[in-house]
Amino acid sequence: MKRDLRIVFMGTPDFAVETLKNLLEANYNIVGVITAPDKPAGRGRKLNASAVKKYAKSKELHILQPTNLKSESFIGELKALNANLQIIVAFRMLPKVVWQMPEYGTFNLHASLLPNYRGAAPINWAIINGEVTTGVTTFFIDEKIDTGAIIDWEDIIIEADENAGSLHNKLMNLGSALVLKTVKRIESGDIETTIQPEIPNVKTAYKLNRENCKIDWNASIDEIYNLIRGLSPYPAAWCELVNDSTNFDIKIYEAKKEIMSHNKDIGTIITSKKEIKVAVAQGYLNITKIKLPGKKLMDANALLNGYQFHQEAKMR
Repeated sequence: MKRDLRIVFMGTPDFAVETLKNLLEANYNIVGVITAPDKPAGRGRKLNASAVKKYAKSKELHILQPTNLKSESFIGELKALNANLQIIVAFRMLPKVVWQMPEYGTFNLHASLLPNYRGAAPINWAIINGEVTTGVTTFFIDEKIDTGAIIDWEDIIIEADENAGSLHNKLMNLGSALVLKTVKRIESGDIETTIQPEIPNVKTAYKLNRENCKIDWNASIDEIYNLIRGLSPYPAAWCELVNDSTNFDIKIYEAKKEIMSHNKDIGTIITSKKEIKVAVAQGYLNITKIKLPGKKLMDANALLNGYQFHQEAKMR
């Protein structure tokens, strides 16, 4: 017998919007949307709504934006929605009182093939670590982060020149389809789960920070190349540029590998009219998209039209 689902959807960024859109287009009953509070953004520090809130508002859905997921007022409002299923896509960790509430459980969409890449930045780390496949997983939430019983999964190839932005979009679409498939299984009562296996050397999707986004020019050419594409377009790999008597931080968004022998010091910059190359252990990284402080993102050719690299300039 088909279950009558009353769904609460929880999510914040663009990645979650596609799933919410799919659920509505499939005529599922979304009784509430939980998203992050509005945050100040831009020069004027005006309050900015999340992507999920903007979309939910356009569809006249009931929206809650709790600052405290354990507060009595929020728990009361959530209970009043009388949902029997909760779906989480790119939201924060939930307290037990929340994820245990609905009759048919609370499941999460995660942008990796669990148990690998549990954590905050699975899309980035799959590329940074040079993976050739990744995917999406739906699982029921439990007391730890990304450890619950797996409902379903789908895998996808990571192209050799893929960056985090293009992979994000592919996984967003793959994930929204997987959520729909999972909901249909829960709706029909045909649901089986698999306990996540305990595997040695499980890979973690650590939160990105300034330290792990910095380029180490002494690393292998593949490691540097993967870091750059794994952090592009956001938050972007960075390093220090030493040019004449100045040094400052720059961001690198795109590069190409040129594997060859040379006798240049690591980090040495070689420029022509159209190219910026950096010497690394196994050759050169040809920087094709770069951003200097206070400047917009440029391709190498555009930057070289108005910026000069000193003969002794280095990346470090």
